[in-house]
Amino acid sequence: MVSSTTTLITVAPTGAESAKADVPALPVTVEEVVATARDCQALGAAVVHLHVRDAGTRPTLEPARVREVVAAVREATDLVVQLSTGGAVTDPFDARLAVLDAEPDAASLTLGTVNFGHDVFSNPWDLIVELHTQMQQRGIVPEYEVFDLGHLATLARLLDRHGPPHGGHVHVDLVMGVPGGMPGTTQALAACLPHLPPGASFAATGVGRTSLPVMLAALSAGGHLRVGMEDTLTYAPGEPVRDNAQLVARAAGVARIAQRPPMSTGDARAFLGIDLPAHTRTTVEASS
Repeated sequence: MVSSTTTLITVAPTGAESAKADVPALPVTVEEVVATARDCQALGAAVVHLHVRDAGTRPTLEPARVREVVAAVREATDLVVQLSTGGAVTDPFDARLAVLDAEPDAASLTLGTVNFGHDVFSNPWDLIVELHTQMQQRGIVPEYEVFDLGHLATLARLLDRHGPPHGGHVHVDLVMGVPGGMPGTTQALAACLPHLPPGASFAATGVGRTSLPVMLAALSAGGHLRVGMEDTLTYAPGEPVRDNAQLVARAAGVARIAQRPPMSTGDARAFLGIDLPAHTRTTVEASS
């Protein structure tokens, strides 16, 4: 497992599960997502994990809308733009694959089917392979999403049969505390670590009330963090989350206490093996 003196902080601002009517602070319009991304970068986020909503605030994978959101976030920030290929649990596989047409820097790749509350989040082997190979061909860096220990065995099989991801670095996100997946506990996180591929890095996401325990466990084990209103709507018992910036600020503060301050966006690209964006690459070449 690769270690780092800084902490990669990913913000997942929206998700596909919560309704705007129930969570008014949830960013769903293009303008709200851009403002959230800008605020969170200023506080220490280096990656934004995007789910997209339509004009009626419903989750959507409609290609034009996805491209619009990606372009808007790129124009306003230097964040690594990571799209979800999970979408909503009801989205068909072809629509989930088509997300890659928006040419994000990175995209999530879930490594197995898992019960998701009352639903089933379906990720069969053939879909996993197609996402992996499509990302290799398109120059998109995957973040491998692990909801249970067996998903790490799938990752080992995937890399053995189909080669390393674009950029060469394997980065895993342990998604913990989903009803139906592994619990959000120190013991569960520790059980995963020996099964990470050699040289891999990991982040951890604690869903709901597991957010803070998972954050502390991940930092103590040399891992990185994903936070945001996709995963957590309560800041403390009886206290709703005000906005995504509040969650990023807490994560950045705890990372500094752990003496691993937030990673910059440029360092995040190098760490994950993500190609520099065109405007940055031109500037670097001109100065060299």
